[in-house]
Amino acid sequence: MKYEFNLSLEELEKRTNKDYLATKKLLTPESSEYLNLKDGDKTALKYLVKAGDILEKINMQLDNKENLPFKKFIDDEIKKGNKQAELTKILFDAQKGICALDRESNKIELVKGVKELPGKGLYPTDLSKDEFHNILIKMLKSGKVEEVRKILNQRSVIERDGDELKATDYIDYFKEDFAKIAEFLDKASEVSTDSDFNEYLKLQAKAFRGADPMLDAYADKKWATLEETPLEFTITRENYADEMTESAIECPELKKMLDENKIEVISKDFLGARIGIVNKEGTEYLFQIKKYLPLLAYNMPFKDEYEQNIKPENKIMDEGPKSSKQTMVDVDLVQVNGDVGEYRAGITLAENLPNDDKLSLTIGGGRRNVYHRQIRFISDYKKLQKRLNTLLDKEQHKYYLNDADHWFTIGHENTHSLGPNKGTEALGKYKSIIEENKADMGALAMLDVLQKNGMYTKEQVEQIVVTFAADNFLKSKPTLSQAHRVRSVMQNKYLLEHGAVELTKDGKIHVNIDKMVPTAKKMLSEIVRVQIDGDFKKGEKYVLDNFVWTDEMEKLAIKMREIDKNLNGRVEAKLAEKLLK
Repeated sequence: MKYEFNLSLEELEKRTNKDYLATKKLLTPESSEYLNLKDGDKTALKYLVKAGDILEKINMQLDNKENLPFKKFIDDEIKKGNKQAELTKILFDAQKGICALDRESNKIELVKGVKELPGKGLYPTDLSKDEFHNILIKMLKSGKVEEVRKILNQRSVIERDGDELKATDYIDYFKEDFAKIAEFLDKASEVSTDSDFNEYLKLQAKAFRGADPMLDAYADKKWATLEETPLEFTITRENYADEMTESAIECPELKKMLDENKIEVISKDFLGARIGIVNKEGTEYLFQIKKYLPLLAYNMPFKDEYEQNIKPENKIMDEGPKSSKQTMVDVDLVQVNGDVGEYRAGITLAENLPNDDKLSLTIGGGRRNVYHRQIRFISDYKKLQKRLNTLLDKEQHKYYLNDADHWFTIGHENTHSLGPNKGTEALGKYKSIIEENKADMGALAMLDVLQKNGMYTKEQVEQIVVTFAADNFLKSKPTLSQAHRVRSVMQNKYLLEHGAVELTKDGKIHVNIDKMVPTAKKMLSEIVRVQIDGDFKKGEKYVLDNFVWTDEMEKLAIKMREIDKNLNGRVEAKLAEKLLK
């Protein structure tokens, strides 16, 4: 198939220049973390990397139906000596697809005429939201309730079926590829040195051979208990990017029929694989905060009005870390595939899984946080200092600490396990924005509790709040589809309005430290109230009222664009590349 490149050679040369293209370097074949593994785990790692590579192929198809044909086209053009193809491939491999947004929220479309669709690659490319709603209404009127239920769940690929739509579970839709992944997982389980990890791999392999969500639930339940395994392998299933499914609740007639038939609308998952080596020292540090989780749950707003994943207690539980169904590990990354590895505007520092819509949480399973060491590392301290000199009040430079960003991220991920864990799907396209906002504000709001109980010193709390505020401003106003960045705009507006953050006369950020935690508590209460009420209109109003790009934000954004040319990013995974050969 013939494609026409969308970006000029000049634009590609700029975007692939090191000043514009950030690089996160994962483990290399010479890394001590890899060399110190036992032989069985080294062999297992090779199989896991191969499994992740296949999963990336699957997710590319979920993302955009043109991704794989275009990937082949690029490779063919490179063989012909096409320079434009060579540079396009760098961006394609980085963002893992044709369409993405860059750091300044510009649309990056590598092919002329290929756009990102609301239904991504999960729905027919010619299906509009209005037609989607009308087809579902007709199907419900004709009694096809279960068919509609399958269409609106998180694990189906949708195709046309005459005048209707039909859903196929993605395990069946990509049957051969999932079977191959399962084969690699079984092989890894035969040589890995950890019995718990091997049990998980076998459960996940079984789940990839049968289109049964409960099989995934058993695998997730086991995965969420893993703490001391040498290797890390995660199947990530998150649903931030599907705008088609969640639109169903925006049609009043359809929403009424869905409620009458007790059909829950759950956005579809995109798939990723995280492969790494568990860092024992980093994991031991994470365990220090685990015993405080029930106390944090107790301090959540309106805690008596909803069920939480963590059981609230008015004390630190005597049993210590084993008392909460929440595990956490720090991981040195070998590879990030598919959804978790897409460098689109940014790349994730950590994940808290499984999400609330997953069955494992209904059968007694817990949640697990995984932190990405190589993603959080600072590669250029000179650039960081230049940024601080430009943006942050000089008097407050002493509070800025890169480790404090990691401490904040720990609070963010833990807060995902706190607060309402049911009913938020009704918030539709605003659900993820509101949840991410909750996680950030919870991380700040609980700092006084953690300081009082000995987790952090006063100085560490000051470092966390200043580092957060200094890093939270953006280079440009994001689109509503960027949940993680929209929440930053909302927070900055709120903090500025409440005097927790202000600009100095010379246009630099000054943090009024004493106001940060109280302001975060206020915003957290408002957010949790919205989640409890589960009303789409209230959620929409809360987001739009706070998603305002202020003059202060624009002044800082202009400065950031002047000193930071970075537009795109990529991951360099040399160990994974070697293991794939």
